[in-house]
Amino acid sequence: MGYRLAADGVVLAHGAFILFVVLGGLLALRWRWMALLHVPAAFWGVLIEVTGGVCPLTPVEVGLRIAAGEAGYSGGFVEHYVIPVIYPAGLTRGIQFALAAFVLAVNLVVYATVLRCRRSLNRANPDPVNRP
Repeated sequence: MGYRLAADGVVLAHGAFILFVVLGGLLALRWRWMALLHVPAAFWGVLIEVTGGVCPLTPVEVGLRIAAGEAGYSGGFVEHYVIPVIYPAGLTRGIQFALAAFVLAVNLVVYATVLRCRRSLNRANPDPVNRP
């Protein structure tokens, strides 16, 4: 039971990381420091998709499932709804390249918006001491 819960936790963390890779740049609109966390994460996500690599969370999760005595994904909410999103059936290299391009495009748009907002703030308040 403990290994299964740990494996489910890894899947949920994996899903959260994927969401952060795709949409985390939006957090930089509110908190500038978030870009320091998000840019490397987005780079990693694109790199994994382009190279066809395996995220280190995947073997951790598989190892936990094996330790729990599970042969595959079946059962509860996590296995039924979250896992197919993270590990879609029929994932090809072409789809991986498309996913990488999508992540890159979304983040380029987000960071262009972040830079535009930052420039607008700088023009509105040219005093560097009193900038938000």
